[in-house]
Amino acid sequence: MDIDYVYTKLRRNFGRQCFHCDDGPKLIDDIKSDKSFMEKYIYKNPVDKGTQFGNIMSENQVNTYRVDFADHGMNHLEGGWPKEVDTNDEEAILRFRKKVERLDNYVFTMKHLTGPMEHAILQNNAVNIYEQYFVGTHSAVSMERATCRIQNLFRDPAEIKRPITHCSWSSSTTEFAVTHCNMNFQRMGTDQSFESYVWDVENSNTPLLYFQGKVPIVALEFNPRDPNCLAGGMYNGEVAHFDCRKGPDPVAHSILESSHRDPVHSVLWISTKSGMEFFSTSSDGTVKWWDCRKLDHPTDYIILDLAKGEKPNMARAMSASCLEYESSIPVKYMVGTENGYIISGNRKGNNQQEKLPWALKAHLGPIYTIHRNQAFSKNILTVGDWTARIFSEDCKESPIIWTNYHKVRLTGGEWSPTRASVFFLTREDGILDLWDILQEQKQAFLSFKLSDQPLTCMRVRDDGELVVAANSVGTAFVVRYSSNLAETSKNDKVFLSAMFDRESHREKLLEARNKEMRFKLREITKEVKDEDLMEKTDFEIAVDNFKATLEAEYFAAIEEDSKKQAGKGPDKK
Repeated sequence: MDIDYVYTKLRRNFGRQCFHCDDGPKLIDDIKSDKSFMEKYIYKNPVDKGTQFGNIMSENQVNTYRVDFADHGMNHLEGGWPKEVDTNDEEAILRFRKKVERLDNYVFTMKHLTGPMEHAILQNNAVNIYEQYFVGTHSAVSMERATCRIQNLFRDPAEIKRPITHCSWSSSTTEFAVTHCNMNFQRMGTDQSFESYVWDVENSNTPLLYFQGKVPIVALEFNPRDPNCLAGGMYNGEVAHFDCRKGPDPVAHSILESSHRDPVHSVLWISTKSGMEFFSTSSDGTVKWWDCRKLDHPTDYIILDLAKGEKPNMARAMSASCLEYESSIPVKYMVGTENGYIISGNRKGNNQQEKLPWALKAHLGPIYTIHRNQAFSKNILTVGDWTARIFSEDCKESPIIWTNYHKVRLTGGEWSPTRASVFFLTREDGILDLWDILQEQKQAFLSFKLSDQPLTCMRVRDDGELVVAANSVGTAFVVRYSSNLAETSKNDKVFLSAMFDRESHREKLLEARNKEMRFKLREITKEVKDEDLMEKTDFEIAVDNFKATLEAEYFAAIEEDSKKQAGKGPDKK
């Protein structure tokens, strides 16, 4: 292909021709010196000049480049065979074995190897490795000092750091999931990532897996039966089912018409035969139950409307902030609301009042956590505003144990799964508190400063030693506590049971006394009103009669005037 192009232009189109010539210099301006200015000049005496006698020093910080590591696995099924031998071909294996057995050193090698192997076999048969030599002995009380340390730190891989809204441990105990979502109103930019991650405790360099959707994931929970399955609550109110074996996208998700109207704050798996059902709640005031095999529509739902004798209405529903579920009580659940109420639920109820049997005012603001004690299921830990409180189902008027008001807000908490008297709290000043109510009731037993940013959520692993806590800039901390804080001693449950019974009995007595005082106050108020009516003087009675007479005359005059106006009729022309 020819890329040249020739065109012609006339000389007159170039304009007038320029002629250049030499020319000498021209003086534009000349300013002569003036001696009168010299007489006005003043020398400065003395002259100050600064001098630095010390060595000039500077501070520089240099950091090495971060090295990214990756783990790769290999499936090794059959080893020790040459590459030309197909392990799936039995005839090829048989030919190779016969070839090796005919070698000269085969007998010597086998004789050399069978001696140690036979000794190990005989020793194994002589010693029972599963025999219990000391039966019925109790472990000694650990004298280890109560300590904690940060085992690992996991940062948000995205460029724009996002707060962590939820944490969840896998049943494999080595993996945990975190969800990143900015819940502040109109603070979520279009350039922010929608990914949430699954991390391995021992590898903080790269996430083990990541999940994403069309909108950010607010809550993510592992299935206790199958660690590959997760249930997620989305920012737009949908719920989704994720599978670790099928990539980052959700396997199934609910349709928008049957989903929640607001972000899903909490999802929990429920105990069923299939192991594929969970329920969710949102600030729209509803609780919905789902089946992962069919997420088009919820299997059941309830509106958190506490009005008695009326049909449930979404306009009166309380906005929910968290859920609680215990697998040992499969039909019961609890909901924490944004205005500080705890609502008890029963799935087997026939009407609205039986489905929501009772509710109580627990906190001044939103409730961030409701968690039952695994050893004493009647005792419930709630976290909200500036306090953490322990309620008993036998005494619903007031908490039996509570913490003092902190200077900062509390953002989460949970009971220890292994030691019944221990629970954890996260605070807005970045401190993780450990409370042991058998050791100390007025202050935390152990406090640990994790971050300068507010902590947003936390979860405890099943062994009670590892705790994952997250902050508002997308960093997750895995904290390891000493074993004496996770192990329960011989008499802990006995002492704790006695404490709960004692505090519950005390609150019941106070509650009965308060009811009696309120009843007496109502009776006294009623008697005072009756006495006031009976003790009217003759003058007051005369005044009342005079007022009644005036009112009767006034209304009679108005009625008579109205009749006169009606009798005249319209004017005729």
